[in-house]
Amino acid sequence: MTVLVQLTPSWPPEDGIAPLGELLALARSRTGDDRQRLLLAITSLCETNPPAEEISEVLGEVLLMLARQVERDVRRTLAERLATADWAPHDLITMLALDEIDIARPILAASPLLRDDDLIVILVQATIEHQIEVARRPSLSGRVADAIIEQAEPATLTALASNRTAEISPDGVRRLVEHSRRIAALRAPLTRHPRLTDVMAEQLYQWVGTALRQAIGARFELNETDLDFSVQEAVDKAFRDSPAPAPVVESAEFEESERRLVAKLRAADQLRPSYLIRAIREKRLNLFIHGLAALGEFSVGEIRSALNATSPEAIYYACSAVGIDRAVFVAMIAEIRLLNGGSPGTYGAQVWLRGSISPASATRAFRALIREEQQSTV
Repeated sequence: MTVLVQLTPSWPPEDGIAPLGELLALARSRTGDDRQRLLLAITSLCETNPPAEEISEVLGEVLLMLARQVERDVRRTLAERLATADWAPHDLITMLALDEIDIARPILAASPLLRDDDLIVILVQATIEHQIEVARRPSLSGRVADAIIEQAEPATLTALASNRTAEISPDGVRRLVEHSRRIAALRAPLTRHPRLTDVMAEQLYQWVGTALRQAIGARFELNETDLDFSVQEAVDKAFRDSPAPAPVVESAEFEESERRLVAKLRAADQLRPSYLIRAIREKRLNLFIHGLAALGEFSVGEIRSALNATSPEAIYYACSAVGIDRAVFVAMIAEIRLLNGGSPGTYGAQVWLRGSISPASATRAFRALIREEQQSTV
């Protein structure tokens, strides 16, 4: 196949750029190496002397044809060189943007020639890695941001929330905050997002950890004690308005298997507070009971007494003693009640709203409450 390239004499060769005669010789060659050399030589010529409007279509067809025939390493080099070019053929840019992610990345990050329609096509057709790069793109338009939010892909949403230059509408930020309830990775970038409003911050506050709550409180001058109280009130109201659930009944054999699992985890130094939280989320109450007893060096009977008390105060102290963050306690106790027939009850002060407590102090408070409970039943 012979490839003809129209080049005008007004383009004098520069240092490092092949003479016109050599370009024509490369165009007549059928070898892969010569096609790669021709592609990069034409690119160098265009970088130095951007083509005139009347021949850009011809060059575009030539470059696109050559790019389809060369190896991936050459396409990657080409993508890096064309990433910021405003003269490059649009079809070539979109082809490179849909190529393997290592090739597409510089184009997705910087090419001024990618339009909103192109980016939306990439969101639909390309891999999750391509979608993340689109979400990170500087000055991303509101239209593309809305398309990302509509897809609701966690990794792409997180990349968008971290992009401070993206034009996200107030409704878009609100939807990101709603998604953050199920996508924990969204919470930190949203806490710092410039378009987060006071109302959205109060909503986000409900499901972030202690450090992020402090950051939100400091940024928006919110009263953390009042917000903590509001969160707890909402949980308590939801629980009171719901019918009392039946306790989860597990066989003695199943409970023994949970006890053995905890013993193995502890022996391997793999028993962590996060494991207990996961046990509750997976509705494995007996695993939680045995794990909490082992971590805190309490008896299983003491933990069961705390779980069946009229107040969640004792179980809060047990959880604090082993390092479970008070920020997750409100949600965790609600799940425990669903597994334990409604217990512990809601009577008593919400001690977790008073601030953090050291593990040693929590252990002493737990044992004191359990002793009082045992004495009152004698």
